Amino acid sequence: MNDPALRLWLFLSLLALLGIAERFRPRHSAAPHRRQRWPVNLGLGLINALCVRLLLPWLAVDAALWAQAENIGALHLWQLPAWMAVVIAFVTLDLAIYAQHRLMHRIGALWRLHRVHHTDMALDVSSGVRFHPVEILLSMGIKIAVVLLLGAPPLAVLAFEIVLSSFALLTHANLDLPVRLDRRLRWIFVTPDMHRIHHSVLPAEHDSNFGFHVSWWDRLFRSYREMPASPQSSMKLGLDRYRAEDEQRLLALLRQPLDPPTH
Repeated sequence: MNDPALRLWLFLSLLALLGIAERFRPRHSAAPHRRQRWPVNLGLGLINALCVRLLLPWLAVDAALWAQAENIGALHLWQLPAWMAVVIAFVTLDLAIYAQHRLMHRIGALWRLHRVHHTDMALDVSSGVRFHPVEILLSMGIKIAVVLLLGAPPLAVLAFEIVLSSFALLTHANLDLPVRLDRRLRWIFVTPDMHRIHHSVLPAEHDSNFGFHVSWWDRLFRSYREMPASPQSSMKLGLDRYRAEDEQRLLALLRQPLDPPTH
C-alpha cells in the first residue's frame, strides 16, 4: 500500500471510529446537528484534498524525498544519527504548526481564512476537516519550506503528517473522557476538552490552547488555559458574528474570507 493510500485508509478508519464513539459517550448530547454540519464539513475536507492534489506539484513527503536524494537541508550538513534527525525534524514541524496557528489568530488576513474553522457552532470529529482551502494550501507550503530547510527525513515527515491528520480528528471529537484520564493525558497531549476551550466564543479563550498534538508548546509559550469560564458541557462555541443558518453553508464558508475582519 503506497503512502497516500495508507494515509487515506487510516484517516477514514479513525473518522468512522470516532464518529461511532461520539454516539456512545458524547460530551455535548445535543451538540452535533450532524445532518446539517457533516455534509458541509466533509465537503470542505474533500475540496481541500482535491485542491492540494491538483494545485501543488509537491506534498511535504515528496519534498522530503527530493531533499534526501539531493542532500539538501541543515540535517544533511550536520551528519546526525538517523534517529536524531527524525526526532529533530518531527519536533520542528510540530513547533512550526503551533507558530502558524498563533499567527492565524494574530494577523488579520490570516484570521479571515482561519475563522472558517472557528465558525462551527458545535464541535465533533467532522470539525477536524473544516478549513478553508487557501489555509490548507498555505499550511502545506509552510510544511514544505520547513522540510526543505531542514532536509527532514521522509520517515519523520510521513509520521508527522499521519499524527497531524489523526489529532485533527481526535482533538475535535465530541468525546467525554473521564476527568482523571483527561488530566493525565494533558501533561503531554492535547485532549478534546483542552482543544474545545480554543473553540469558545470568548476571544480570551479562543486565543489559547493553540497546540494540535502536544500541550507543551502552550505551556512553554504561556498560551495554555486549563479551564473555560463556563462548564465544558454548556460552553458556547463558534463566533458571535456567524450564527445564521445561511452563513454555515458550504458556498458561504468558501466566500467568508472576503468578509470584513472580525474576532
